[in-house]
Amino acid sequence: MSASEAVTYVLAQTPVPVTPDPGGQGEDFGKSSPVGLVLLVVFAIAVVFLIRSMTKHLKKVPVVFDEQKAAAAAPARVKRAEAEPEPEAERSEAKPGKGEAP
Repeated sequence: MSASEAVTYVLAQTPVPVTPDPGGQGEDFGKSSPVGLVLLVVFAIAVVFLIRSMTKHLKKVPVVFDEQKAAAAAPARVKRAEAEPEPEAERSEAKPGKGEAP
């Protein structure tokens, strides 16, 4: 079979009857299952929890990363808590370190 015979054979074939395409709107068009709704609700709840967690973590991030500026920007109650000496009772009950004997 030569090339011209192959071309004539392909062109001589009758076309396949085309069914009318409703534009992608078959019998299942526009329908969704309850599983899709459940997944959508689960994803929405997950996003809400992720946003809450992210905002909690972002509140812990210091405004300034320079130590001197961070000390100046710290709230007064934190500065007071750091300035208060540790009571004697808590010092004696403190656990010994690695190099200290119990």
